Amino acid sequence: MNFKQIETFRAVMLARSMTIAAEQLHTSQPNVSRVIAQLEREAGFRLFERIAGRLVPTVEGEALFRDVERAFVGLDTLRDSARAIRQLGTGALRIGAVPSIAMSVMSPAIREFRKRHPDVAISVHTSDSPMVAKWTATRFCDFGLVSYVVDTAGVEATLLRDVPGVCIVPADHRLARKRRIVASDLDGETFISLTHGDGTRAAIDAAFVPDRRKLTLETPYAATICTMVSMGLGVSVVNPVVIRSLRIAGVKALPFEPAIVFNSYVLRARQHPEPALARAFLDCLRRAIG
Repeated sequence: MNFKQIETFRAVMLARSMTIAAEQLHTSQPNVSRVIAQLEREAGFRLFERIAGRLVPTVEGEALFRDVERAFVGLDTLRDSARAIRQLGTGALRIGAVPSIAMSVMSPAIREFRKRHPDVAISVHTSDSPMVAKWTATRFCDFGLVSYVVDTAGVEATLLRDVPGVCIVPADHRLARKRRIVASDLDGETFISLTHGDGTRAAIDAAFVPDRRKLTLETPYAATICTMVSMGLGVSVVNPVVIRSLRIAGVKALPFEPAIVFNSYVLRARQHPEPALARAFLDCLRRAIG
């Protein structure tokens, strides 16, 4: 027996007519008759009788049909499952992200994603770039979002966005009136830094040679830096995406020289297919970043 024979037999049983079954299967009535005859020979018994011009299944045909229906219920379940996966993915999404992304553009991206996938469970795990890379390599997360790339086995990185950093100062600061800030303008200023060991911190520090800033305040979170600046605790250089997303009052963002490029990367587990939900979410994230 093959699937074509079983499908034809089921169509005839449901329609109680070979002509109607042929129309439903987009074939001819002689083809349906031939397939049914082949199935009867392989089964070893008749499936239908002609009684008063009507096609009537035999007792053996009815018994076979019950088993066929059980099999087709399973196929219908598989079709429903495939449709759900196509529309919703596997039903859950686990994201690893550095704080600068998790605390800025992540919420707008989730809001847009929810419009099309309201029932997908989303879990956001936040840490520094090296830890997010480890989560991605072990597939603890479906993908990672980091601010710099560390050498991690089993992970590949794709540039998500690169933007020049901006200098942020309190709105009433003496530098807020300038159109552009250069590194020497920050001589003697309390500079709020990211913590030591952060790759982005190293890139910022390299712009200040000689370094005459007052480095007496640091935090691992760019969002915290922005809040501290709004309270007059110092100045800093940050990713413009962060300050734009947070919309913190009392902060002036100004172009900064020399240019410090803030990169964002998507990390994926190497040699593993990307889930459909991950692709859909990343599309939303790109739109949120702008």
